[in-house]
Amino acid sequence: MTTTANGLDGLTALAGADLGHTGWLEISQQRVDTFADATGDHQWIHVDQARAAAGPFGGTIAHGYLTLSLVIPLFGELLEVTGTSMGINYGLNKARFITPVPVGSKIRLAARVATVEPAAGNAVQLTADFTVELDGAAKPACVAQVIYRYYA
Repeated sequence: MTTTANGLDGLTALAGADLGHTGWLEISQQRVDTFADATGDHQWIHVDQARAAAGPFGGTIAHGYLTLSLVIPLFGELLEVTGTSMGINYGLNKARFITPVPVGSKIRLAARVATVEPAAGNAVQLTADFTVELDGAAKPACVAQVIYRYYA
């Protein structure tokens, strides 16, 4: 379910809120290959299916940064912001890639708003704790603390 925050006051009211989980997203080899082409990271564990089948993960895996980049569209499933002029990705406090994401597996995002604080330029800074869950895995694929800025 999507939470809607209207303006800076609506965002501020979300401090401490659990935003829940997204739907599951399957990670395809095409997505991994496209990411490899975009970033120039063609390491065999990501793109060489034959070699990766005999490798440590039993098949190709998603790039850690691909997994991290998918929090952007997934977060949009959890939070809709209205009544602001723009929002920007301000950075990360931490990101860890805990469990490899095999091609063909599914991930989803769990999010909690840690803090919302005033920021320069008539804005608020929202810090969120993200967990990218891997279907069927005991440990998450990725944990990250992300920072966004939203401007009135």
